[in-house]
Amino acid sequence: MLRYLTRGQVAVGAAFALPPAVCAVLVPFRAGLSDTNTVLVLVVAVVAVAALGHRPAGVLTALSAVVWFDLLLSRPYGQFGVVKPAAVITAVLLLVVGIAVSGLAARGRELKMIALTDDDYLAQIHHTARLAGTSTGPHTVIDHVCRQLVGLLGLSGCRFEYGILMGRPPRLEEDGSIAWGDRCWDADRDGLPREELELRVFHHGRFHGRFMLRPAPGAAPPLAARLVAVTLADQVGAELDAAGTTTSRGSTRS
Repeated sequence: MLRYLTRGQVAVGAAFALPPAVCAVLVPFRAGLSDTNTVLVLVVAVVAVAALGHRPAGVLTALSAVVWFDLLLSRPYGQFGVVKPAAVITAVLLLVVGIAVSGLAARGRELKMIALTDDDYLAQIHHTARLAGTSTGPHTVIDHVCRQLVGLLGLSGCRFEYGILMGRPPRLEEDGSIAWGDRCWDADRDGLPREELELRVFHHGRFHGRFMLRPAPGAAPPLAARLVAVTLADQVGAELDAAGTTTSRGSTRS
């Protein structure tokens, strides 16, 4: 069962379970421990949970530590009432530690994910460039990029149209924005439009065709993914330009 739990669920569970467990272990020794030493032990528990990078769990752990410290380790034992100045300071410090450490850990995880995502984007661009240099024709590259776009943008389907411009569907622009008629669609806030959108393929000012992108429900690729999609389309344009392709044949991926 544990392998099916998310990091957030584990962190929240630890937030509720770890402080009372630590306080229960310290109960037999509470008469000989100073409040300072007891609080330092609880800080370790707070940091351990907060280091998971789940901000709410870090705060919950700190609050839980305050409650159980006051109930089990602070005189009068078994009574809750953070009214003494020293107890108030303890509560505030534990809360500050929980917020600060969980915030730092969460930011560290975000930076790590960004680095891993960037590596994946670069690998996709490199893979397409290598395929373009070794393939026997542009159709192989187009099919490959269609598959990449499906995974990259969260699409339910993708097809390529040669040299055709019909209608005015939403358009993925070179800067990663989405133009829809006279307005600019806020893809960062609203994700991709539900309607099929186009990604035009140019090279040296020559229009070769367009990828028609069918978003899956709720698809909301970040700007970096949309820029990678544009780069992949540019690679297809270079391949078509080099091959001198003028055919109207279509390529589809669903």
